[in-house]
Amino acid sequence: MFFATLLLLLPLAAFGQATQGGGMPEKIVPCTGATGAEPCTCDHLVELAQNIMNGAIFIAVFLAAILFAYAGWLYLSNEAIGEQQRAKSLFTNVAIGLFILLSAWLIVDVLMGSLLKDNLTWNSICAKLQL
Repeated sequence: MFFATLLLLLPLAAFGQATQGGGMPEKIVPCTGATGAEPCTCDHLVELAQNIMNGAIFIAVFLAAILFAYAGWLYLSNEAIGEQQRAKSLFTNVAIGLFILLSAWLIVDVLMGSLLKDNLTWNSICAKLQL
């Protein structure tokens, strides 16, 4: 009984809750419009792009976890070779899609940092434009 309770409570010690900056953004659009209380600026446009990317990656990783679990269930619950091949292809397709999604940002960031002068990155464009 002790070990069952320990196994149930052990994940709570991992402190896996989302910290600031993790998970879905609180608001996708960070400003209130051209004439609102907080008018939109170039910085808000960059923050909007960041919020969209963070949201898309969050949703994609969540869906990939569900699809990995489904593929594992298909693989383990079916003895038919055709179904196991379908599960293996699902594993492969999800892994390739997740790799493409996560590497796209990295490729763009590295290219912008190495090809543009003054190490201009996508999140410092507005600061450079306002000079």
